[in-house]
Amino acid sequence: MTEPIEAGIRGLIHQFREFLVALRLSPGRCSLALFIVATVVVVSATAAAQVSLNAWNGPFYEAIAQRNFSAFLHELLVFAAIASGLLVFNVAQAWLREMIKLNSREWLTRDLLSEWLKPGRRLRLAGAGEIGVNPDQRIHEDVRRLTELSADLGIGLLQASLLLLCFLGVLSSVSGNLDIWIGGVRLPIPGYMVWCALLYAASGSWLTWRVGRPLVGLNSQRCQREAELRFALVRANQAETTAKFRDEEGEKRRLGLALGKVRGVARRIVHATAKLTWITAGYGWISIVAPIVIASPAYFSGRCSFGGLMVVVGAFYQVNQSLRWFVDNFAMLAEWRAALFRVIRFREVLLMSELGCEQETSAVRLSDFANHPTPHNPTSVKVLDDVA
Repeated sequence: MTEPIEAGIRGLIHQFREFLVALRLSPGRCSLALFIVATVVVVSATAAAQVSLNAWNGPFYEAIAQRNFSAFLHELLVFAAIASGLLVFNVAQAWLREMIKLNSREWLTRDLLSEWLKPGRRLRLAGAGEIGVNPDQRIHEDVRRLTELSADLGIGLLQASLLLLCFLGVLSSVSGNLDIWIGGVRLPIPGYMVWCALLYAASGSWLTWRVGRPLVGLNSQRCQREAELRFALVRANQAETTAKFRDEEGEKRRLGLALGKVRGVARRIVHATAKLTWITAGYGWISIVAPIVIASPAYFSGRCSFGGLMVVVGAFYQVNQSLRWFVDNFAMLAEWRAALFRVIRFREVLLMSELGCEQETSAVRLSDFANHPTPHNPTSVKVLDDVA
């Protein structure tokens, strides 16, 4: 029986808030906050440079269309300057991302270790059901995956949001209007490429969610089955080194059963991923030609030059890339959701175990005082009677 994933946005918000609380309470929160602020600055600078690079498409392709060699060379120098800045920003962003992963993993692991290693905690956790069977899996592998995916997805989402805000304005200003005639009445659509990009991305995101949502539960099941297999391997190794009478055939059957469970859930993930790839890969191939097809009415009507067409195509591509962030990262989001659930659920069980122990200890102490009152102190007996 595997752990169910809590349904709904409310459970996700609660678990993500607890994840942030654990990082905020860590001693390394100041350095982690500095890395996050620096990342926001670098990502913002990268977005501004990409806007400049998209604007550069206009004069560059105009120089090609006009066969203006001097203008062509000048634009190549401009490109070199913009590309150099983007290269510096990309390297800085990669370094900051890895430092965020390193720091967040360290302090989240320390938080769980401090709770797990409190006196008597491991014994009480062993009686908490399936969640207490493989704490090493949650502290080591699940924390690693959670922090790494959080950094990758968080920075990616920030970058996609900034690019979307920047290029929606560019696309709206350069795409112009599209006139649709219905029953002899002209219906202008201002900034029609913006609406086309939004509709295209929304349809792809909806299809991705419909097809790929089973991956959330499947990834959680796979983590659990992998932990069970590793636990079985460790137990078999201990039995081999300590037992006087070895049962190789019995261990082989148990290991085969654990491996079969891993293979079963892995096969289901393979099928779900293949179905999701139909959507994500098809969406990507259509995206190559979609902006040119959508911008073709303005170009063939003469309202847009060749350089302007390239600016429109570049802006549409950036908007589409930002809006399809959900499509491209759904598999990672499913894995992140499963890791978040496992880590935060484990941490909550540790904290609840401590709270239950304190309440039990308090009840035992009150019971001891009530059953054995001090005869020479009538005041204390009266207080205990009042409490009872």
